[in-house]
Amino acid sequence: MNSRAQRNGLIKEITAVSNQHIKDIKALERRKIRNETGLFMAEGLQLVAFALEAGWVAETLVYAKNIKTHELVQQVAAKVYAKGGLILEVSEQVLSKITHRDNPQHVIGVFQQRFGTLSDLASDVEAAGGDMLVAMEGVKDPGNLGTTIRTSDAVGASAMLLIGETTDPFSLEAVRATMGSIFHIPLYRATREEFLAWRQNWPGAIVGTHLKGAVDYRDVKPEDPVMVLMGNEQSGLPDAFADTCDHLVKIPMAGRAESLNLAVSTGITLFRLRESKLEL
Repeated sequence: MNSRAQRNGLIKEITAVSNQHIKDIKALERRKIRNETGLFMAEGLQLVAFALEAGWVAETLVYAKNIKTHELVQQVAAKVYAKGGLILEVSEQVLSKITHRDNPQHVIGVFQQRFGTLSDLASDVEAAGGDMLVAMEGVKDPGNLGTTIRTSDAVGASAMLLIGETTDPFSLEAVRATMGSIFHIPLYRATREEFLAWRQNWPGAIVGTHLKGAVDYRDVKPEDPVMVLMGNEQSGLPDAFADTCDHLVKIPMAGRAESLNLAVSTGITLFRLRESKLEL
């Protein structure tokens, strides 16, 4: 292993999969380690570039040595270097070891997780000039969560609140599914009890989807700011949460399917609410 210290960051060339830096990064695939370190991985050049453009600081940048002359790689590396980050030039074999892929992405960034404080959530949304918040209760599938974060970003939501025992938004699969939106949507978290107590501080309306919902989702035009509250994939929104909603809605289905995928139903509801605001 060759290394050369620079004025700001540190650049190292690594060829051995047994290197401690590589072991530490690979360990971030485990939620326990992510929780202990507060770090997570973002995989892919565009994803890492999105993060840096959004003001996130990379603790470590890993890239394949054979693409080090790529213009965007050089730009990304320069930003990480200027902020004092660790830059690792590695082989394809080392990248495959980290990601468990035969054809891995050529760039990986390691970042510090970010969660906002629940007590500041309402004021943060107001300060951002936002009119929409997405809250997910007990979501279990990382792909669903990542896709919903991406959809929330697309619809212009100001933040996402994760309630109860949810899957980790900073798992590699969830981050991958956000397509970069993890770096644009502020995340907050709360226990069920904390949310139900805090709910009284929410200044706007809460719209929840529920099987018992008597109102067609297209007929609701709630006051701002609106919180869209979704339950998990299996059991939906618990009764205690449904009771705290100002509006319960359902999505009528013309076919034989009994239900919709969580990410799909969230997207339909969010874009309809955004459309209703434009109609006012």
